[in-house]
Amino acid sequence: MAAVEIDLGKLPFDVDFHPSDHLVSAGLITGDLLLYRYNADSPAQKLLEVKAHSESCRAVRFINEGRAIVTGSPDCSILATDIETGSAIVHLENAHGAAVNRIVNMTESTIASGDDEGHIKVWDTRQQSCSHTFNAHEEYISDITFASDSMKLLATSGDGSLSVCNLRSSKIQTRSEFSEEELLSVVIMKNGRKVICGTQSGTMLLYSWGFFKDCSDRFVDLSPNSIDALLKLDEDRVITGSENGLISLVGILPNKIIQPIAEHSEYPVERLAFSHDRKYLGSASHDNLLKLWDLNELLQDSEDGAKNDSAAEDSDTDGMDVDDNIPKSSKGSKKKNVKKRQDPGTSNNFFAEL
Repeated sequence: MAAVEIDLGKLPFDVDFHPSDHLVSAGLITGDLLLYRYNADSPAQKLLEVKAHSESCRAVRFINEGRAIVTGSPDCSILATDIETGSAIVHLENAHGAAVNRIVNMTESTIASGDDEGHIKVWDTRQQSCSHTFNAHEEYISDITFASDSMKLLATSGDGSLSVCNLRSSKIQTRSEFSEEELLSVVIMKNGRKVICGTQSGTMLLYSWGFFKDCSDRFVDLSPNSIDALLKLDEDRVITGSENGLISLVGILPNKIIQPIAEHSEYPVERLAFSHDRKYLGSASHDNLLKLWDLNELLQDSEDGAKNDSAAEDSDTDGMDVDDNIPKSSKGSKKKNVKKRQDPGTSNNFFAEL
């Protein structure tokens, strides 16, 4: 099906939608931050283009009810940019001691960032400080998700493990046994009872909450294409972005590929995100395009396909420019090309001006 296409000009590393408006941002391999207004009936309008970082812009998130965008980079810095003026609100040059690879929203006043040496930091925007630091992994942080009811951060890493960081105790509560492959993405499903991880081989690992040492199930039907992105649709279905460019709708317990719902390109789907009203599914890949898919149409096509081919749907539920030459697992290659810097410990006043 057709999608609204936004030509970003260069390879995007991350995308995020505004929490209440028809705006979408992207961070590029060049270090540029782009902001667009999108509309189904007209071409997207570029509102902002700023040189946010000296190296690539790997992580992008709207903060402060969408008034600012925070970005992270291999230059070890985190920058907050005003979306109206494009001016820097504050620039923390040494937010981490290594390349910042991931930033995620937690609450209205907190975000978490992960770097290429396995460290996770939690930033409190109201207290204007770095409130927690976790030395959770030996390799780069590939993804982070937040369990708000238990105040725990779950992170995946290139070292092949899943960690659980407890914000109440400020300790790493547990870490899984090491998988033989990189873990690239993570979501919490089944009303908090299951944690799903995407891997470099295309296997999905299912962990039961509270039993994180080893996975309880494996789903292999997406192999051998790495699962670079996971996006929770509801408690029973997750949307996957794979190395072969396919975006698929996957059921969890019973585990089955419900249907491929879109094909971004022949390149890996690095990021997936919902618009604030969940009307659009955004996907970013190595073709320099940000695509906005009509989610209702995707799901309607999926339902129609399921009705027409219910037998095929029942798969075996028991199987479970700067950063040069991005391979299938761009996260792994990023780490090797990063020049590490020491954290001088000046990270406690990041949000003082926000």
